[in-house]
Amino acid sequence: MKDYEDIIRLPRHVSSVHPPMAAAARAAQFLPFAALAGFEEAIRETERLAEEKPEPCGDGGSGFEEYPDC
Repeated sequence: MKDYEDIIRLPRHVSSVHPPMAAAARAAQFLPFAALAGFEEAIRETERLAEEKPEPCGDGGSGFEEYPDC
């Protein structure tokens, strides 16, 4: 604490130009946000497409081949 003894008791700066920000506005700065815009929608669409894809016929393949109707 020795390093800050010269400034620790100084008064806090208050701007004469900018009014104080409301507490709700300050809190909104720290709310969660979507860092990857559209990512959730892309995941849901991929999931929907995967659910629509028919299951393979069980011939021991990898599951990625196109299968004719069984």
